[in-house]
Amino acid sequence: MTDDKQQAAIEAAQRVVDEVSSWQYSAEDSTIAQQLDEGLAKAQVSISDDEKTRILAEIDGMKDEKSSAPQVRSASPVE
Repeated sequence: MTDDKQQAAIEAAQRVVDEVSSWQYSAEDSTIAQQLDEGLAKAQVSISDDEKTRILAEIDGMKDEKSSAPQVRSASPVE
C-alpha cells in the first residue's frame, strides 16, 4: 500500500471518529461502537482491534467534556 493511500485512509477514519465523538460521546458504549463501525464501513476504511479499543476508550473519556476527539494513528483502505 502506498503512503498516499494509507494517509487517505487515516484521514477518512479521522473524519468518522470526529463525527462519532462530537455526536455520540455521551451515548451508551455499544451505540458508540456501532456508529464507529458503520462510519468506517461507509468510508471504506478499517482500523485494528487495538486501535478501535483505544479510540472507544478515549471517546468514553470525553464524557467529562474536557477531552478532545481521539486521533487515529493507523487505518487502511478496505479492499
